Amino acid sequence: MSTTDVLDMTIDGVRGIGAKRAAVLNEAGIFTLADLFWYRPRRYLDRTRTVPIARAPVGEEVTLVGRVRGMNFVPGRRPRFVLVLEDESDDISCTWFSGGRYMQKNFTEGDELAISGKVDLFQGRRQMVHPEYEFITPAGEAGLLHTGGVVPLYTSSADMKERGLRSRGFRRLMRGALDEFVEQVADGLPAEIRTRQQLMPLVQALRTIHFPASIMEAENARRRLAFDELFYLQLRLARLRARRRERPEGIAMAQSQELVPQLLRELPFALTAAQERVVNEIVADMGLPHVMNRLVQGDVGSGKTLVGLCALLTAVENGFQAALMAPTEILAEQHFLNIKSLVQPLGLQVILLKGKQRVSVRRQLQEALSSGSAHIAVGTHALIQTEVEFARLGLVVIDEQHRFGVMQRGALYKKGEKPDMLVMTATPIPRTLAQTLYGDLEVSLIDELPPGRKPIRTARRGVDRREAIFDFAADQMRQGRQVYIVYPLVEESEKMDLTSAVEACQELSHGPFAEFEVGLLHGRMSAEEKVEVMEAFKAHRMDALVSTTVIEVGVDVPNASVMIVEHAERFGLAQLHQLRGRVGRGGEQSFCILISHQQGVGEGTDSGERLDAMVETQDGFIIAEKDLEIRGPGEFFGTRQAGIPEFKVADVLRDEPLLRAAREEADRQVEIEA
Repeated sequence: MSTTDVLDMTIDGVRGIGAKRAAVLNEAGIFTLADLFWYRPRRYLDRTRTVPIARAPVGEEVTLVGRVRGMNFVPGRRPRFVLVLEDESDDISCTWFSGGRYMQKNFTEGDELAISGKVDLFQGRRQMVHPEYEFITPAGEAGLLHTGGVVPLYTSSADMKERGLRSRGFRRLMRGALDEFVEQVADGLPAEIRTRQQLMPLVQALRTIHFPASIMEAENARRRLAFDELFYLQLRLARLRARRRERPEGIAMAQSQELVPQLLRELPFALTAAQERVVNEIVADMGLPHVMNRLVQGDVGSGKTLVGLCALLTAVENGFQAALMAPTEILAEQHFLNIKSLVQPLGLQVILLKGKQRVSVRRQLQEALSSGSAHIAVGTHALIQTEVEFARLGLVVIDEQHRFGVMQRGALYKKGEKPDMLVMTATPIPRTLAQTLYGDLEVSLIDELPPGRKPIRTARRGVDRREAIFDFAADQMRQGRQVYIVYPLVEESEKMDLTSAVEACQELSHGPFAEFEVGLLHGRMSAEEKVEVMEAFKAHRMDALVSTTVIEVGVDVPNASVMIVEHAERFGLAQLHQLRGRVGRGGEQSFCILISHQQGVGEGTDSGERLDAMVETQDGFIIAEKDLEIRGPGEFFGTRQAGIPEFKVADVLRDEPLLRAAREEADRQVEIEA
């Protein structure tokens, strides 16, 4: 049987696994031998480091191993299940206040257990309340498989436990499968890579991850299996990059000699060093004969739009049209107005395509595009409608690219003949995640803010300070500043969201902000209404804007100096950072005040960690790393939808050095293959 055949073999082909047991394993996601071998232990019990019960320190978390001496279900007002565990030194009571009668069926006197939890005293005796527990051996069973120095502990479903596949049964099954089949698994990783990276052979890693002699040995095995996952992903991405470079099917554009220099001369400020570096990276890429596929990351306020405009002008000077697609009409309208004001002195025509435009206006704009008289098109999804045709599209710029699907980006790309592609995001992505999600793109980083920007003072406050906060905001408005008050989407119900925002607007208009003009913006308004409200706010016809999160991205009102976020505990960290980025864009000191309405949002909670991180730093990349750490890669930034691989072993946060090594080895391997 070949290696592939072995790993693809269904689990019912393993000795001792019949149809019933296979069904239980299938419920845990184990269908093939590969699934079984890569189903790694949740944690390990290091039997060499457990303490005797008599020496278990009160008030500390410990792991104890002993035999079940007795158990009892105690009914009453607060029913509980009590199990007594003993070893050679003493005994300890384990108490559970839920599931007592069910749990009683789960144990037999003589079972050997490992329990983990905090030791406390009850009536002078040691006890643990709701400890975690694992079965080591059943009554009368012995053997090094369960009682050796390091014992693997697996996550098992309730059905697996009921049908005899608790950790001890699973260990026995795993040992049998490894003994029977693992030697037939070939190692596909080149020996020279294993040597350079000091990795153990694959067969050894598979044996060791399940039955290590020490915790360090288990980590070395995990490192090898994690490297494999990262290396093969990076190898696929490196081959994609190489194929794109090899095919001279793109457009080689010359560096701008007129339009970009003229634009920069007209600006009242100079580009930052980071902006200059990224513009040079983009221009160099556009000058090559293959299709540019580049991601520009930049924190809020770092000047990505100006960098993108330099790329747009480079395409136009080379005789091509360029398109910029934004996810919302508010943002598209803002880009259009900014770009139009900057390029009108250059004699260029910029048009805006959006959802609801009069038929005659839409027809006129489409004619300008198809004839080539329009040089730059800014728009929303309207740009990808079938009837929209470009005369000669040479560059596609996607702003806030994570808000578009692959099909939407591809639809705009197909409007041209192999146009260059530039995607931009103001949502910082940790380096490890960027290399995983966008490993087939070249990445540019604008890691510097324009000079003169004052740090935004950020404070976390309880709901009891709400009145004082609104008094402060009113004082700011009397000084000529403007204020945002943002409400969350409550339980993802737009109706509730609308109600809370409307009620807040009425409350503020008739209360602390009665002397000011207060506007309202929410997701159920039409696109035209949203643009109208934002234009009024930007023109300072409104002093305060009560809003839902529709103002999260891209809205630029330099006079706004206060951002108040109600129910801040309901927001994600990246979302809070984006909201804060709506202020601090002018010369005045700006403030971001996070109001928590939830009791108990303190140390150790995810909400508390998020709010603390906002107060501690304004660096978007540090915040992104923290967000990834809190939420994990599967939920960060919608990455489960965005296509991040479901690694079984690798951890993109913990394994950054390993990911970097895997990428280097993948690039080296592609060079060898060339």
